[in-house]
Amino acid sequence: MNYTDSFRDVHPNARIGNNVHIGNFTTVEEDVTIGDNCWIAPNVTIMNGARLGDNCRVYPGAVLSAHPQTKGLLNEAATLEIGSGTIIRECCTLNRGNLAFEGKTTLGENCLIMAYVHIAHDCHIGHDCVLANNVTLAGHIHIGEWATLGGMVAVHQFVRIGAQVMVGGGSLVRKDVPPFITAAREPLCYAGINSIGLRRRGFSKEDMHHIEDIYRILYVRGNSVKKAVKIIEAEIPDTALRNQILEFIQVSKRGIIKGYRA
Repeated sequence: MNYTDSFRDVHPNARIGNNVHIGNFTTVEEDVTIGDNCWIAPNVTIMNGARLGDNCRVYPGAVLSAHPQTKGLLNEAATLEIGSGTIIRECCTLNRGNLAFEGKTTLGENCLIMAYVHIAHDCHIGHDCVLANNVTLAGHIHIGEWATLGGMVAVHQFVRIGAQVMVGGGSLVRKDVPPFITAAREPLCYAGINSIGLRRRGFSKEDMHHIEDIYRILYVRGNSVKKAVKIIEAEIPDTALRNQILEFIQVSKRGIIKGYRA
């Protein structure tokens, strides 16, 4: 395909892989890499710093690797890195990193980013995540693999969301959300383990009971977080799942969401 015709604006120095489709009225700036077998719809803007893996799909109206929505430097050398197989739907805005911090925003492989999602600078999203329509992420957010955020979820800056988490639609996420759970209600709180997601991912009944035992101590019995951690360390068998949960809690800077209280 000739990318220099009058219907699209693809810089001749952009690095374009094999078998790439770029639709009409799409702009691709100079410092851009697009992997093999990608499909880019009409009316997409891909700005300097974008790095797309293979087999990505980008739908109309998306703007990738725009400057962070901050005052100050324009961060020309910062990047937005998107893993292979990820789908970016209509009108999403994904900002590159801020050089005053990490300097890059990253999305893992095989993510589904639905329409009108905003991902701010220096966010890091694991592989196989789903962000439903109108999800809004402020800067510096970390989301673990296989996490799902329902429509219109808004996440405060610097929040961490663990792996295999399900956050209910319309939620405001102000605190860290530990791995393997469902979070819902207002204010956001623990609503059980993500049993459906875990089952789909091949977790055994024993694994899920093990996770439930941990969160029963943390969220159901009325313990403080500090006391719950001590009980978990003393009473729950030492496994990779237990240690993943404990490590998440212990490194949390914003604190974790609470248990439900009527």
